[in-house]
Amino acid sequence: MRGANVPQLLPCSVGVVSRQRRRVVITGHVQNVWFRDTCRSEALARDVAGWVRNRPDGGVEAVFEGLPEAVGKMISWCRTGPPRAKVAGVEVSDEPVRGEVGFVIR
Repeated sequence: MRGANVPQLLPCSVGVVSRQRRRVVITGHVQNVWFRDTCRSEALARDVAGWVRNRPDGGVEAVFEGLPEAVGKMISWCRTGPPRAKVAGVEVSDEPVRGEVGFVIR
């Protein structure tokens, strides 16, 4: 049979999973409520790389890099945060992927 046992050639982009990077600024009562530590645990559980830190204005800032679905789940998590947090707002901005590895608290 013609074509039997002959592998198909596929474009290079097929099967390539894209990553994305988002910077998130969270406002409200989000410091001294274990936001950063819980954020790190949530990110590691979802295989999301990046970092999280407190801001001088009382907010929290984070960068999430990973698969789009996982990054989206992290952004959704930020809208409520850990149990003691009272999130007032979440601002999200796109950034170019930088190849972050691991997730750290700064």
